[in-house]
Amino acid sequence: MNWTRPADLRAQTLKLWDKGELLRALIDPTSWQPRRLRLVVPGSNELGDQLDAVRAWLPELQGVPQVHLVWREFTHRLLGVSSLPAECWLDSLPDALALIGKTREARRFEVLLQATRAHDATLFDCLLPWLQKRPLIALALADDWPRLLSVLRWIQTHPRPGIYLRQVDLPGVDSKFIESQRGVLTELLDLCLPPHTIDASATGATQFCRRYGFKDKPLRIRLRVLDAALALPELGPDQDITLTQTDFAQLVLPVQRVFITENEVNFLAFPPVAGSVVIFGAGYGFEVLLGAAWLQHCSVFYWGDLDSHGFAILDQLRAHLPHAKALLMDEATLQAHSAQWVQEPVPALRQLNRLTAPETALCQSLITGDVAASVALSQTHWPLGQAIRLEQERLAFGWVQQALRCLVEPNADVLGQACGSG
Repeated sequence: MNWTRPADLRAQTLKLWDKGELLRALIDPTSWQPRRLRLVVPGSNELGDQLDAVRAWLPELQGVPQVHLVWREFTHRLLGVSSLPAECWLDSLPDALALIGKTREARRFEVLLQATRAHDATLFDCLLPWLQKRPLIALALADDWPRLLSVLRWIQTHPRPGIYLRQVDLPGVDSKFIESQRGVLTELLDLCLPPHTIDASATGATQFCRRYGFKDKPLRIRLRVLDAALALPELGPDQDITLTQTDFAQLVLPVQRVFITENEVNFLAFPPVAGSVVIFGAGYGFEVLLGAAWLQHCSVFYWGDLDSHGFAILDQLRAHLPHAKALLMDEATLQAHSAQWVQEPVPALRQLNRLTAPETALCQSLITGDVAASVALSQTHWPLGQAIRLEQERLAFGWVQQALRCLVEPNADVLGQACGSG
């Protein structure tokens, strides 16, 4: 029997709640219209065959006081003149809320609306589209809503303040609260602030400060000087230096080559190279290098894992430094270290348009495992279709030193080894 039960009526009404329709009706009471609920009743044959079940079912339905049943009279071949519900209606918003036990939550939402209007009528008008779009989220934020309004009003009156979040001085509000609510604050601030006070190029929670003109903790770049002739006299022999993005951009050194590596141990063990520095990379976060115009006048080499993600990072680096070259990310290096291969669990499959043709071919072969088809690797028996990764820290250190000698002294490849750069 699939006749409509009280639980079915509640489930239908709960869907209205989950869509936010009932709370929207609290924002604009004139928008409420009686809702007709789906109603399945016994058919003619069921009335004759399951009369006892029908007699038990009907009082259950009639026992739901929040709905309005419209009855239909008919003549049954066995029962004579009878009547059954033909329609089921929710006549009022309070009935709908009571049916699903949401009266208390609705009252909290009404208090939130009243508090917003009382706090600032103009601000309420700005927030109205968001409240109508996301009423359930607003309700979930009810406890924090007064503090959110305080932050909104403060930023409205102090656009692009040029201070740290820690310096916003509001009762009950600290920087941790603002940071934890950056997502919702972004949606609200975009509605309430003039467009010229918003940096639309800064997106995502991590760029909240830049978007709204707050100071953010400076990005830092870590580098090592690989040539004693370039060493800063104020520092010791290690020359492991961490600079802010601004200081790095203003760095004045006669640097010919800049190496970027993702592995910290490789960064620390990087061999001396004349006229060079090495940067400890940050994955896909090369925006930190954008302000350093002097990098455009250096040879830049990227050394990452020999796998699809390593090539994806190289591709991303070239979005900022198109002249960057790969280091130790070539087939000769791969072949020489076949015993060190491991499987790449989840290859990067997106289009990498900034790779050279050989790099693209090698990257695709790494994804398919097809590099084992070459003569030099015919004995590896690597399973076709299993992606390959050669992690940068697994390369023989002598191979690394030889590749770097090839860069500095092109005729140093006396052993016939590949230079390992592309």
